[in-house]
Amino acid sequence: MTKEDKKESRQEVQKVEPAHIMSPFHEMERMFDRYFSRGWPRPFHMEWPSLPKASAPFEGKTPSVDVIERDNEIMVKAELPGVDKKDLDISVTSNTVTIKGSTSHEEKEEKGDYYRCEISRGSYSRTLSLPADVDEDKTKAKFKDGILELTLPKLKKSKRHTVKVD
Repeated sequence: MTKEDKKESRQEVQKVEPAHIMSPFHEMERMFDRYFSRGWPRPFHMEWPSLPKASAPFEGKTPSVDVIERDNEIMVKAELPGVDKKDLDISVTSNTVTIKGSTSHEEKEEKGDYYRCEISRGSYSRTLSLPADVDEDKTKAKFKDGILELTLPKLKKSKRHTVKVD
């Protein structure tokens, strides 16, 4: 054995802990969430220590909306947690629906010399293009337990066609 072989055999191999590898999709989603988390983009904004978020349902999130097309009507379902019926504004045109909602919550706590007051507000506005023209005058809306359900009758009945796959 030469001197160099002896030197190599004395060197210890260090174990490396495996790094947590995030998929590119998760990493990109995390970057967008961080970038747009406070409304208008503020890329150099430093995060403050997290405070309890009692009711900020729209903060950094977009409520889910489903659009279901049937033969005679279009059904729109939207999840609007924490929104009261009086804070909803819905407008319909022949081919769009705009849903606006807002929340406001104030929480106060007093114990001796301790006083805490937290106010949170959130708002949401979304315009959806409809897959067919609807009769806006005959639109019906139901709102129960934070779920908005709109029934929009179509002006023309859809004709379904079967397509053969080659």
